[in-house]
Amino acid sequence: MGNDIHEKCGIFGVYGKAFQAARLVHPGLWALQHRGQESSGIASSDGKKIYFHKGMGLVSAVFAEADLKKLKGYLAIGHNRYSTSGDSLLKHAQPVVEKSKFGLIALAHNGNLPSTQKLRQFLTEKKISIQGFNDSEMIAKAIAFYVSSGLSLEEAVKSSYPLFTGVFCLLLMEKDKIVAVRDSFGIRPLCLGKLNGGFIVASETCALDIIGAKFLRYVRPGEMIVIDEKGLKSVVIELGKEQLDVFEFIYFARPDSTLMGKSVDEVRQNLGVQLAREFKEKADVVVPVPDSAIPAALGFSKESGIPFYPALIKNRYIHRTFIMPEQHARNQGVRLKLNPLAHILKDKKVILIDDSIVRGTTSKQIIDMLKRAGAKKVYFLISSPPYKYPDFYGIDTPRQRELIAARLKVKEIEKEIGVDALHYLSYGGLLKAVGIPESSLCTSCFTGKYPVDLGERAKEVKRID
Repeated sequence: MGNDIHEKCGIFGVYGKAFQAARLVHPGLWALQHRGQESSGIASSDGKKIYFHKGMGLVSAVFAEADLKKLKGYLAIGHNRYSTSGDSLLKHAQPVVEKSKFGLIALAHNGNLPSTQKLRQFLTEKKISIQGFNDSEMIAKAIAFYVSSGLSLEEAVKSSYPLFTGVFCLLLMEKDKIVAVRDSFGIRPLCLGKLNGGFIVASETCALDIIGAKFLRYVRPGEMIVIDEKGLKSVVIELGKEQLDVFEFIYFARPDSTLMGKSVDEVRQNLGVQLAREFKEKADVVVPVPDSAIPAALGFSKESGIPFYPALIKNRYIHRTFIMPEQHARNQGVRLKLNPLAHILKDKKVILIDDSIVRGTTSKQIIDMLKRAGAKKVYFLISSPPYKYPDFYGIDTPRQRELIAARLKVKEIEKEIGVDALHYLSYGGLLKAVGIPESSLCTSCFTGKYPVDLGERAKEVKRID
């Protein structure tokens, strides 16, 4: 997958009297770094006061030992951000800290509200300024308004919940409690864990593993979890129906996570198996685009009998925040990240596997690179169907007119990216590999069927047959 799609945020919360909570949130955020690399932050509390620290960049750059020392207390929430709403500025880094009449509230949000109309109207009527605020900051303002009017944090969440049109996993914190809530469609993942009598909330199960917490269950769509000195309480705000974003399986989640009880790595290998059943061309070697396409390429190799080789070597130390020098070097962006092994590729028919094509620019550069390294033929196989529709639910995707599959037919894409053959996994093959009923998944980027109302943004989508 090229640099064309970015996730929206990872969240992690800890409550436990036995902990300095921020010291557990910190490695939790490391584990969720893949969900956002733009900014990172932690808010913590000792029951009396809320402390916080946030900064731009990766977790490793934002937190030094001195910062963690200051984040006192037995409850904490953390956030990694990739912006889909609001610019990439420190003022938009999370957790968002909002004042109520009774003290501070901290909020971390994973997801996106495609429509903020109800929220804007509500805040404007209450004479609360919304100038320059993004969806997450407006959510915090609405909740703080209800807390100021005398409601408990969980009652305030319940009262403002109908204003949130869209996709959200929220973690909120007052000085002595944590509240977690998931929207009623469950498009973004959220799970619960237990450690030494305390509780953990995380975007993905891999983040529980890193601190040795035991996975309890997934937070249900439309459910609110309240964690305080009385323990854990579950409240059903709305009867939800899970429609997890299928892209979590294809690309976003870490392979060592489980989603809806399924191993992400296993699903990705199945995608490759399905591809091998659909594409029967003979070839010499199967090569993944690292890292996300590795499991699919392994599955393809196993099913087809064509040997697997990681012939594109990745520079591990270049992140998305890498600042390119002048234009000439910018075009070399893919070369800075990937280098081909010519001795594996020379005079070979190569099956190149990636999880998706978005704009097509990165794919074109990779194919060109393989051909220059001496590949005789390159067959490009994609472990998902054509990506034709933009995402409005917390993934930063290009506009529809920039999506190559929305503009061109398969034969035209082949020509544009310079490949000998292109094959996308069929929609049926995708569903078979995931092994979850279509009605429990959000597949909007392939089908254009959006489960959550897009409100004023619906006009940005054009049907493609």
